[in-house]
Amino acid sequence: MVSRVYCASVIGVSARLIEVEVNIGGGLPRYFLVGLPDRAVSESRDRVEAALKNAGADFPRGRITVNLAPANLPKEGSAFDLPIAVGLLLGSGQISSKKLDRTLIVGELALDGKLRPVKGVLPIAMEAREQKLDYLVLPSENAPEASVVEGIEVLGFDTLKQVIEWADGLRETEPTRIDIGELLGRNDRDEPLDFSDVRGQENVKRALEVAAAGSHNLILVGPPGSGKTMMARRIPTILPPLTLEEAIETTKIHSVAGMLTHREALVTRRPFRSPHHTSSDTALIGGGSFPMPGEISKAHNGVLFLDELPEFRRSALEVLRQPLEDGFVTISRSRVSVDYPGRIMLVASMNPSPAGVWYDPLDPNGISEREMQNYLGRLSGPLLDRIDLHIEVEKVSFDELSRHSKGETSQVIRERVIEARTVQQKRFFGLKGVYCNAQMSTRMLRKVCRTDAAGSSLLKKAMSSLGLSARAYDRILKVSRTIADLDRSEALKPSHIAEAIQYRALDREGWLR
Repeated sequence: MVSRVYCASVIGVSARLIEVEVNIGGGLPRYFLVGLPDRAVSESRDRVEAALKNAGADFPRGRITVNLAPANLPKEGSAFDLPIAVGLLLGSGQISSKKLDRTLIVGELALDGKLRPVKGVLPIAMEAREQKLDYLVLPSENAPEASVVEGIEVLGFDTLKQVIEWADGLRETEPTRIDIGELLGRNDRDEPLDFSDVRGQENVKRALEVAAAGSHNLILVGPPGSGKTMMARRIPTILPPLTLEEAIETTKIHSVAGMLTHREALVTRRPFRSPHHTSSDTALIGGGSFPMPGEISKAHNGVLFLDELPEFRRSALEVLRQPLEDGFVTISRSRVSVDYPGRIMLVASMNPSPAGVWYDPLDPNGISEREMQNYLGRLSGPLLDRIDLHIEVEKVSFDELSRHSKGETSQVIRERVIEARTVQQKRFFGLKGVYCNAQMSTRMLRKVCRTDAAGSSLLKKAMSSLGLSARAYDRILKVSRTIADLDRSEALKPSHIAEAIQYRALDREGWLR
């Protein structure tokens, strides 16, 4: 007799329906598991056998073949334990099949029959809904995450015995439900960090506000102790809240990466990732035999902060170029190729030289101009081209540090940022994958960022004197559009363009020349 139970396998941030077919025949007791299982799936037999016995059920005897179809799709992880156990029970006639042909089942089994949480539940729930199934059976700790998806009944269980009782109609279980609006409302709770803690640096805070309003990439260049890291870590406090679509996209990545805490249903805050400068290419971009997301994808819809940028390996930084341009990461392996979203706001910081100080022609014992240029030379021109704002950060004076008055709070700045983002959302309404000015294509740029004669003349002079590339030209226009949005101006004025040009510090004389 052949029994069939539905499961799912996660590939990238999507899931594919898997049929767990179990055939129990006569002959000597043998157990075969086929269908490209990985080591974790292959080891499921011992877990399943112990769990069945401790749940009061019998492990079938005879020649058992378990097939995970489609057979050419690699299967990874421990989420197949529970569907294999249910398939064995169904094939041996120990449970009823009335509900199981409309049910998708995932879960890892402990030896005592308890259910352990698994990764990738949100994309699995979306696949179950897509396949028009009625129920999703999974561990209780995963139920809140899966219940974000409407149109399917999410049933969370603690033990294999409870699943058996539900399948036989001996147990009634209420579907898990959550209030998505209440979850998204958590964005407004108090933050431990605030821009009011930052003394001085008004010009830098203005640049950070512009960057946040348009989700522009940013690099801060200044000596140690000038507040670069302090300000960078406060950028999430002025970013607008996640929309429901963005929250689901982000949660899918964190779910696949196993980053969600127990019973966490939805990522409600924009991610802030700050990998160490010793991180490898794979750590940043993602990878592995079964490709997993890297830091770029984990920061999707949020901030990727790279402190001391020149200290990262050159090869690791170069892998950023394609995701910064395209907004996604493609990881190819011999058996599978996956795309992970990587729409990030890159924030970087660096010292102006190895000694941490600026070149001073009046200091014969200081660092030379060549040393400063060589240090910046660790960063490729194409990478710097993809960074919209280059900001010089000076040390804060004693008078500013000792001042008792506080600057603007993050909430005040955030309100202006949200207002500018609202303008952009209306502008790009209906365009898939475009939510802010930084994500505009070249065609959209020509339509949205039209300049008058004075603005064009200003841009022409900047292109000539700074030797800007075509990409830098586009970046200046995007930043100008954001400055105009903050200024509540529909027209792109020369003052907006001039401010955007001044944010190209690394293109000026004395840096790459």
